[in-house]
Amino acid sequence: MDENRIGGIVVDCAVKLHMATGPGLLESVHEKMLVRMLVNRGLQAQRQVPVPITFEGEHFDLGFRADIIVENKVILELKSIERLSPVHKKQLLTYLKLTKLKVGYLLNFGAPLMKEGITRLINGTL
Repeated sequence: MDENRIGGIVVDCAVKLHMATGPGLLESVHEKMLVRMLVNRGLQAQRQVPVPITFEGEHFDLGFRADIIVENKVILELKSIERLSPVHKKQLLTYLKLTKLKVGYLLNFGAPLMKEGITRLINGTL
């Protein structure tokens, strides 16, 4: 399955989850529910995936933890805040570069409407 098809399922699940719960729940709650929905749709989805970093020849086992990685192709960064800031996009772009994944979604479950809380980012360094 390609990244676009995975993204369509991710967006559909995120919208349905937001409609069912509304804004305001903790990120961790949305994360658990979203993974369950994705798995129920037949996708492999992992939570809190450790991502190692190599810098100047030194290996760091835990550079960061990805909120969700779907099918080892798409990274999801979840937020539950009133308004996103530019640093959140930079964070996801950094994660995309470090994982060498092509597509990521910034999902803000704190937005009044989920469609306002979805940002799709492409890793342009490949």
